[in-house]
Amino acid sequence: MSAKKDGLANIGGFVANRDAELAQRQRNLLILTEGFPTYGGLAGRDLEAIAIGLREVLEEDYLEYRLASVRYLGEAIAAGGVPIVQPPGGHAIYIDAAAFLPHVPPLELPGQALVAELYLEGGVRGVEVGTVMFGRKDPDTGQEHPAPMELVRLALPRRVYTQSHVDYLVESILAFAERRKKVGGFRFSYQAPVLRHFTARFEPGYEMV
Repeated sequence: MSAKKDGLANIGGFVANRDAELAQRQRNLLILTEGFPTYGGLAGRDLEAIAIGLREVLEEDYLEYRLASVRYLGEAIAAGGVPIVQPPGGHAIYIDAAAFLPHVPPLELPGQALVAELYLEGGVRGVEVGTVMFGRKDPDTGQEHPAPMELVRLALPRRVYTQSHVDYLVESILAFAERRKKVGGFRFSYQAPVLRHFTARFEPGYEMV
């Protein structure tokens, strides 16, 4: 579990299981890679934040506000013509980049193009969940194979954004929507053989006029 999400913490996470033998093997490996099991590679302050966050995340008032904020964002941009995965959830809004940028083919990475443009438009930081993350390059032929979906995830940090922040997100996304037809795709300038979406580099290509 990532503690940065439902743990309401800034860092860290944990692995849980009910197999005592497997847990012991995990603890032994942890000593070699992260540190003694009682601190697991994290500072005491971070462990305390996780412990408190796991309690606070279950508060009904917080959960109601959280779900309402995500729902508000999704409904507001959908009303402005932005295609999203429906219905909005409690963690993030997923924009359908393929439908939003239909003139950008999958192998020209529409999700990555949308991520870059949202950052340029308003400093909005999203993540591509499409061909960059889940596509693959054939090691023998070098041919790229696209992912079945081209999404952009807009995950909302817990207890960070106010209503005015969410309104700013809506304004930035809809401002980009007005000029999206002029945006072209990207191509890889570097990709690692595994988990390429963490370190890949791109260059613009095929910008339309």
